[in-house]
Amino acid sequence: MQKITETFLQLGIDKTSDISENQLILLDIDFDKKKLWFDLAIGKNISDARAELFVLLKGISAKTNQDKIIKNYKNLQKFRKDEKDIPKVEEFVQETEKQVRESDVTIYCDGGCSPNPGKSGSGIAVYRDSVVSELWYGLYESNGTNNTAELNALYTSLLIAQKELDLGNKVKIKCDSMYSINCIQTWAINWEKKGWTKKGGEIKNLDIIKKSYTLYNQVKNKISLSHIKAHAGLEGNELADRMTIYARKTKSIDFIKYEGAIDIAAILDIS
Repeated sequence: MQKITETFLQLGIDKTSDISENQLILLDIDFDKKKLWFDLAIGKNISDARAELFVLLKGISAKTNQDKIIKNYKNLQKFRKDEKDIPKVEEFVQETEKQVRESDVTIYCDGGCSPNPGKSGSGIAVYRDSVVSELWYGLYESNGTNNTAELNALYTSLLIAQKELDLGNKVKIKCDSMYSINCIQTWAINWEKKGWTKKGGEIKNLDIIKKSYTLYNQVKNKISLSHIKAHAGLEGNELADRMTIYARKTKSIDFIKYEGAIDIAAILDIS
């Protein structure tokens, strides 16, 4: 076993911001706690295998290269087959390979307001390899609209997509607001050319549209953004919808990861 000290961590990173997701996995720290990872790591005990891999991944930012290192480490451990701890190391490497492999990520986003205009909130359901893995809620506004809530949800989905792309994952975004999609895929092109003006009056929700349009242009060639029908029984869309309700109930201004058990039946009963 290796006790984690500041001196040990310096073997695997040059500065705290350099920590990779795979190294967080080795330290048994959730990715959503990345900002606190250093304090959470100090004093922990990890296996020698995890410690060795942590150091080997130092400075390796590309996921494909990290995978090669893990594979080579696995082969090395096979070569050391006479050592007593081989079964445990082999089991760990297989688990780590499974955790860091590329995933198909689908993000369902939704926004809701009651009444309209009135109290609004946004929700997101994240699926990895067709299984729901995360739920998010928040961006509460006391005087919002359906459109502002939908745009907030889509913008936040694009932020999540950008992070997933950096990890080498394939990303799809499913949005039930044709208005939001049109804003960033179609209408914003001409609005920008005309100095962010349009015939017939002001462009409503312009600030969030500009932010979303800029971010969309950065990732549009790497993701899929498509429209889905609302309340048609699609689980991801329904879960995102319930998160909008939860956001309004809790009046959560920040966008927060749902920490309760992902009991799909119970969440779908939220009203």
